[in-house]
Amino acid sequence: MQALAVFPSQKRVDLLDIAEPQPKGATEVLLRLREVGLCGTDREIASFEYGDPPSGSDHLILGHESLAEVVEVGREVHGLKPGDLVVAMVRRPCPHPECRACRAGRPDFCLTGDYTERGIKGADGFLTDYVADDEAFLVKVPHALSDVAVLVEPLTVVTKAADQAHAIFNRLPYDPGPQRGLVLGAGPIGLLGAMLLVADGFETIVYSRDSEESTQAKLVRSLGAQYVPSTANPIESLAEGWGEFDVVLEAVGFAPLMMAASQTLRANGLLALTGVPHEAAAVELNGRTLRDLVLGNRVVFGTVNAGRRDHLSAIQHLEQFMVLFPESVRQLITYRVPLDEAPQMLMQKRGIKNVVEMRRAA
Repeated sequence: MQALAVFPSQKRVDLLDIAEPQPKGATEVLLRLREVGLCGTDREIASFEYGDPPSGSDHLILGHESLAEVVEVGREVHGLKPGDLVVAMVRRPCPHPECRACRAGRPDFCLTGDYTERGIKGADGFLTDYVADDEAFLVKVPHALSDVAVLVEPLTVVTKAADQAHAIFNRLPYDPGPQRGLVLGAGPIGLLGAMLLVADGFETIVYSRDSEESTQAKLVRSLGAQYVPSTANPIESLAEGWGEFDVVLEAVGFAPLMMAASQTLRANGLLALTGVPHEAAAVELNGRTLRDLVLGNRVVFGTVNAGRRDHLSAIQHLEQFMVLFPESVRQLITYRVPLDEAPQMLMQKRGIKNVVEMRRAA
């Protein structure tokens, strides 16, 4: 069978032939991949910005946004059976006994940084026909979501942020009442975040560099949210023109915008950062910004990856989205391509979400 891999030392991305995996453990599951989503992380790895092969290997098989079908289960697998659809969790626990987060089953909060991530760091990903994985890292998905379930993994980034946001708002000694949300960026994470805010009753604005006639802008408006193009509206003007926001969800990874976003927050508001800026990015953090954060009880936090609870929440929200705005959800997936076209798709992104459709069983 074939797999798409990056060879960091050779600065090469290529298809290669690998052996079909054979499950060995009693809790292992053999999976046939159906779809694998491509994202900015995959493109950065394919551009050799980061990405670590498994120990002893010269290559890393790409792909971490998976949708797979169960083919075979080990004798101690009790929650899955052949024919079930699953998504696989990406981050896996570090081996250190002192890491309380990983020992509690939440490697997304790992304290040591010595975790592995399928298709990203120290473990092969899912851009291949079959993989074997442990039941502990698989989450069952309803067949009714099969045409959009590849969106579950990116949606977990948003649902994890929302879960933390709810916990932070619970500190307030009053009912915040109707709330306003701002989403920075109209890529997959930003658009999924807008869907979640709208579904939760937020008056929602999406701020992005795309034009008002772009597909992204039209999709935003189809949700009942408002679209504001950044080309004609500096972020400093947002609070003046539209009012301050209770929640800002950042999904661009552009350091200056990430910091400027805190200036749009209402007192007691929060800014959730999901983008990962370049290490060399420089940004000025002035005294007024820090002063406003302190005096306004504002909260800024980062969030990455997700645990099982976030996956289950993402599935529930996706079911909700498919009731509220099903066609808008489907429009997030712009292109589906076969595996042999994936290298080209990595090099030249088109549309919103690109998905690799793996070979189906005969």
